[in-house]
Amino acid sequence: MKTSDQNPSPTIYPAKHMTKPVHFFCEAPRARAVYLVGDFNDWDPMASAMTRRVDGWWSIEVEMTHGHQRYRFLVDGKPMLDPRANGVAHNEKGEEVSVVAIS
Repeated sequence: MKTSDQNPSPTIYPAKHMTKPVHFFCEAPRARAVYLVGDFNDWDPMASAMTRRVDGWWSIEVEMTHGHQRYRFLVDGKPMLDPRANGVAHNEKGEEVSVVAIS
């Protein structure tokens, strides 16, 4: 007869505490700088500078946790919603922001 000491159960990691890479893309061929800001980086533009690609799109990969994350792009300092977002919500200031659902 086996006891629980002989067959320890595996460690369970709830999905809401795990992160996964999420890719963001912003079309702004004339921009000089594009940043991704949101709940995940305390809306700090310096935390998530996007990289310009040769085709005029900007991209970044961010590790995010499960749930709905609010965000927007800052294109040369001006806020821009993501047309490919899962939806639109409001931040604490009442401004419209994009929403992505992470599962």
